[in-house]
Amino acid sequence: MPPLPKEPHGFYTDTTVCIGCKACQVACHQWNGLPAWSEMTDYKLEGQYQSAPPPPPAKVALPVLSGNSYDNTGSLSAVNWRHVKFIEQFNEDRSQAAWLMMSDVCKHCVDAPCLEVCPTGAILRTEFDSVYINEPACNGCRDCVSACPFGVIHMSEREHTAKKCTFCYDRLQVGLPPACAQACPTQSIRFGTIRELKQLATARVQQLKEQGRSKASLYGADDKILGGLNSFYLLEDEPEVYGLPSRPRIPSRNVPRSSLLSIFTGILTALALLFSFRTRTSSGRGPETTPQRGEVRP
Repeated sequence: MPPLPKEPHGFYTDTTVCIGCKACQVACHQWNGLPAWSEMTDYKLEGQYQSAPPPPPAKVALPVLSGNSYDNTGSLSAVNWRHVKFIEQFNEDRSQAAWLMMSDVCKHCVDAPCLEVCPTGAILRTEFDSVYINEPACNGCRDCVSACPFGVIHMSEREHTAKKCTFCYDRLQVGLPPACAQACPTQSIRFGTIRELKQLATARVQQLKEQGRSKASLYGADDKILGGLNSFYLLEDEPEVYGLPSRPRIPSRNVPRSSLLSIFTGILTALALLFSFRTRTSSGRGPETTPQRGEVRP
């Protein structure tokens, strides 16, 4: 018997109170048993290929310092299902700096492109309206990787299956909140029903604007972005500054336009060839040839 549908749940992330502590990342790793190193450092134990702490420290693949930022993780990956972005902004002479921080994760889109393109049905929608990958059904085709406009899904080099945030589905089933939301010390990550979260977010935006922070806005709280995001954000700058697309699209909605463009291009090419052929045939007999002995030409 299928589970009874529940009210949609999700994340509301207030980037204005994120302090970049990465407690959410650590909690995600701990609860889901994700390694703190690259999968390429996994090795065999007792005849089975398992994840385990690499014997010598030299085999740890993740750098201690990235050299690019105070953010060592860099991005979401097959072993990083949450990632706190450090958006560092400097003026021209670098005398002044500002940091924008955002805990990034799967958006659990209402109209999820990854779910639409999955050929095996491995990507499912749960009773909480979250998007979940059933790994045993994943064939590693990578269609979901290319379809996701947020760069969330990555392939495991060890298991050859797609990986992303599970929304702590196992915790939700027993009434617990996702590990990341529970660990967040500033309540930058809020968990609850979408209805309640939108009320909180709308009130927070109004509060910020009353304080003169006019750029405060919600990203993904309405249905303009992929039907709505069950993990939406409060931002203080343009979405592109945070690495978020302003107008992500579902792949199927690009098909009619692409098809019409291909047909139109084909017609233009055919007309150009026909015009070129008619021009050459009407200009004369064709290329001149050397006259043969005894041949008289007019």
